[in-house]
Amino acid sequence: MAIKSKNKFQKTKNEKVMVCSGGRYESQANAQIREAIISGWESVFGEGNVISTNIAGAAAAIEYIKPKIVFSIGSYLPESTYFGEVCHRAKKFGAITIFWATEDPYEQDANYRIIDDFDVIFSCDRWGTNFYNHPHTHFLPLAACEKLHYRPIDETIEKTVDVMFCGVAFGSRKDVMRSIKPALTNLKVKIIGPGWGEFGIGFSDARIEKDQLIELYQRSKIVLNLGRSLHFENKRYMIMPSNPGPRTFEASAAGAMQLFHEDNYAIHDFYERDEVPVFSTRYDFQQQLDKYLNDPDLLLETAKKAQARTLRDHLYNNRIQTVMEILKNDGFLD
Repeated sequence: MAIKSKNKFQKTKNEKVMVCSGGRYESQANAQIREAIISGWESVFGEGNVISTNIAGAAAAIEYIKPKIVFSIGSYLPESTYFGEVCHRAKKFGAITIFWATEDPYEQDANYRIIDDFDVIFSCDRWGTNFYNHPHTHFLPLAACEKLHYRPIDETIEKTVDVMFCGVAFGSRKDVMRSIKPALTNLKVKIIGPGWGEFGIGFSDARIEKDQLIELYQRSKIVLNLGRSLHFENKRYMIMPSNPGPRTFEASAAGAMQLFHEDNYAIHDFYERDEVPVFSTRYDFQQQLDKYLNDPDLLLETAKKAQARTLRDHLYNNRIQTVMEILKNDGFLD
C-alpha cells in the first residue's frame, strides 16, 4: 500500500498555483513530468486550485487566475520560451515566481534567460545550483508520482526478461553497454530506445509508451539504470550530472529492481545499497548479475525496499513540501 505524505502547510481558501511550461517545443518527457508536478501541488493546494498553462497564454491568464505562486518548469533553452513577460505580470499581481530547471545541467550556458526574472530558482541537479548567479537558488531533485508511476508489486507476474533497459542510446550509455555486453550473453535481454538497434539481438530502436514501460518493469528481473550525458548548452563548464534522473524514482515506484551504473551520480544520497544496488565496472556488473539472478527472493526483497523508500521520500508530494519550506525560510511566505 502506498505511503501518504503528511501535508505540513495549510493553505488559505481560494489560493491558487499556476504551473507554466513549455509551449509547442515541450518534449513528451517534460509533459509527463509536468503532469506529475501538478499532482504534487494538488496534494498541498487541493484539486481545482492548481492550474496548468502554456507559456504562450500564461501572462494573460495571470490577471484572471490571480495565483499566489507562478511555478514555471522545464526547459528555458528555446528562443520561443520567454518567461520574462510571465514573471513581470505575476509580480504585478503579487505572485511569487519560481522556476524549476528540470533539464539541468544540460542547458546551463543559457541560464541568463531566467536568472533576472524569477524570485526563486530550483535546479534538479545538485552541482548545477553552483552555476546560477542568483541569491535564492536551491537543489530540488525530480521524483516519482504515486498516481502515474506506482504499481503494487505482483508476485504472480512471470518475469520473462532477465535484464532490460529503456532510453535513448546516448554516447555515454553506449560506452557502458559495450563494456557489459559480454555479461549479457545467454540472457534474455530487452534494450529499447532510439539508437540501440545496431547492437543486435535483444536490442531495439523502438519507442514505447509509459504504460508499456511500467509493464516491462513488472516482467523484468533486473532493470538497468544508465545515466545520460548530452549537452545542449553546457559547453562552458561541461557540468556532469550529479544525481539520479527521474526514471530512477519512477522505476522504483513501479516495483522495479534496478541495477544502477555508478559514475559520478550520488545515488546513495537517495537509496541504500540494499535498495538500489550499483556497479561501476564489467566485473562489478557480472558479480551483481550472478548475485541477483540466482536469488529470486533477494530480487523481490530489494524491489520492495526501493519502492517503500520511494513512496516515503521521493514523490512529488515530498518535493512540493520542500518548496514550501524553502519559500518560508527564504522569507517569501509567512
